[in-house]
Amino acid sequence: MDDTTAVRQRRADDGKRVLVIDIGGTSVKLLATGEPERRRFPSGRKMTPGMMVKKTIKLVSDWTYSVISIGYPGPVLHGKPVSEPYNLGPGWVGFDFAGAFGHPVKLVNDAAMQALGSYKGGKMLFLGLGTGLGTAMIVDGIIEPMELGHLPYKKGTYEDYLGRAGLERVGKKRWRHNVEEVVARLMAALEPDDVVIGGGNVKKLKHLPPGCRAGSNNNAFLGGFRLWDAPRPTARAGVAALTPQRRSKG
Repeated sequence: MDDTTAVRQRRADDGKRVLVIDIGGTSVKLLATGEPERRRFPSGRKMTPGMMVKKTIKLVSDWTYSVISIGYPGPVLHGKPVSEPYNLGPGWVGFDFAGAFGHPVKLVNDAAMQALGSYKGGKMLFLGLGTGLGTAMIVDGIIEPMELGHLPYKKGTYEDYLGRAGLERVGKKRWRHNVEEVVARLMAALEPDDVVIGGGNVKKLKHLPPGCRAGSNNNAFLGGFRLWDAPRPTARAGVAALTPQRRSKG
């Protein structure tokens, strides 16, 4: 059984069919309850939310789903983006996702969604090595998205050195050293019970830093399914159910 199949089988038990949308700086990845394989399409700096919705609906036209989970690459408050994503086009703040899709939507920071899919209990720190640096903590089931990547480090920020641009600028050897140093600093400051390093670039590490385990991008889908599981204390994660607004007649 591959990772995608395992994730697909871990879904909400109340009969909801969930479409999970994981939005990244280079691609948008999709998976729905009961489907055998994920699908994807390119994103990039010109992609607006309207374009994302249109491409998603077209690509999953043969899938059946009743609710949607969205992992958003930026800060989220009360289930809504509070700032525009650095690696995508404009128009995300204030966009009516539920209305555009015509289905109830739960939107959460993308790192928080992957963290939720990686969580096994206790106090967990999640670091996502991708286009940027996604960070989140879960403490006794409560999700806390964080923006640790914007903290100052050397001549820039953690994200400047651990994100894709930092990898390309300094090369793998130096980048790996920076990852180990930053992880050690965060572990010392936050004292987590568990540390998960995920994101697409985790595979570029020769060895995981001490005390860490590797995550999987497929955990973002599991996290998206878990958002619709039995109620859990996720208010601090900025998760809110958004239902399509009814249009008044006349």
